[in-house]
Amino acid sequence: MSEILITGARILGGEPQDLLIRDGRFADPAGADDPERVDADGLIALPGLVDTHCHLREPGREDAETIATGTRAAARGGFTAVLAMANTNPVTDTAEAARHIREVAAETASAEVFPVGAVTRSLAGQELAELGLMARAGVRVFSDDGHCVADPLLMRRALEYVRAFDGVIAQHAQDPRLAGSGACCHEGEISGRLGLGGWPAAAESVIVARDVELARLTRSRVHVCHVSTAESVDIIRWAKQRGVRVTAEVTPHHLLLTTDEVVGYDPTFKVNPPLRPDEHVTALREGLADGTIDCVGTDHAPHAAQDKDHAFGDAAFGMLGLEAALGVVLETMVSTGRLDWAQLVERMAYAPARIAGLTAQGRPLEVGGPANLVLVDPDRRRVVDRADSASLSRNNPYHGRDLPDPVELTMWRGQVTWSRR
Repeated sequence: MSEILITGARILGGEPQDLLIRDGRFADPAGADDPERVDADGLIALPGLVDTHCHLREPGREDAETIATGTRAAARGGFTAVLAMANTNPVTDTAEAARHIREVAAETASAEVFPVGAVTRSLAGQELAELGLMARAGVRVFSDDGHCVADPLLMRRALEYVRAFDGVIAQHAQDPRLAGSGACCHEGEISGRLGLGGWPAAAESVIVARDVELARLTRSRVHVCHVSTAESVDIIRWAKQRGVRVTAEVTPHHLLLTTDEVVGYDPTFKVNPPLRPDEHVTALREGLADGTIDCVGTDHAPHAAQDKDHAFGDAAFGMLGLEAALGVVLETMVSTGRLDWAQLVERMAYAPARIAGLTAQGRPLEVGGPANLVLVDPDRRRVVDRADSASLSRNNPYHGRDLPDPVELTMWRGQVTWSRR
């Protein structure tokens, strides 16, 4: 019988307590029998974080990331569960593909990996993928992320289909005509001055508006990926007030960074949806604070150097996110008084687990529950160095920034998956 006793941890920032882990679950500390001890004096204990949105690149682009390296980055960031998007090669659009990811993860992962199924075959937006068969294989979230399900009739059918098993369609909200193939920067003064293709805020909000209406029509669940505009926040707030079954996520980079970052044409800052001006960032922070935006999704998008090292317009979209996510949320939301520790856990553990139907994830640190936790030092900071990463890729938008670096130890199923000690 293996036992670990964590002493003096402040659960959700409260009074110091002891936590006993026995055979992968929390147990009554009074029953400890010569356990291994971990001194957590001065540290805060949180449930393991859950990421609704990441790209692990396996299968197909193991030069950029693998399930093993991506989940090590997740553990470094305090995550014990991640939802892996479907834009792999081959696409995760069949039950067999979803089972393959779970099998690889069972052998190599440092966190629980839940495959997200594609909404349409090959992400082509033409016909529905095997939603029912993937659901039988345990998939509950479906997304063509990287592509919008632009056809409203196809989106309606997908919502109707997943309602039968309480699944959710996670939409990449981008009207393909308003933000076409050349769009790579928020449409505004900076895009015009730099000569970069403009991606107007309306390209997101018109799809969000359409989809909340379709969710209301079908009485089904829609989740808005990586919300980036003030208008989208307003629409989601309006829909929630009317009982529409809509949830939404915001990325760490959209909470911290603005369009000003692209002035130097650094392709690290090319992301989809693009970084937005200050007024949108403020609206996103307010939306996350008041619960209009339910959770943080990292949209961790690793890229090999040969895909990022190009002129801005030609580079791949995406940024690393897993390792810095908690630090960015502390910087933008907790240190500013917008969230307390309990609210942070709601946005980064409980809500993501509820949205994805992950009953064994995002649970309080209670006797009998799975021992998924993260110990954080609320005062530790560092200057981010892109070379210091568990990810295979180096497209880190926080390189050179002084940010909180809080994660001291991550434990998944009672096993330490990352530790500073």
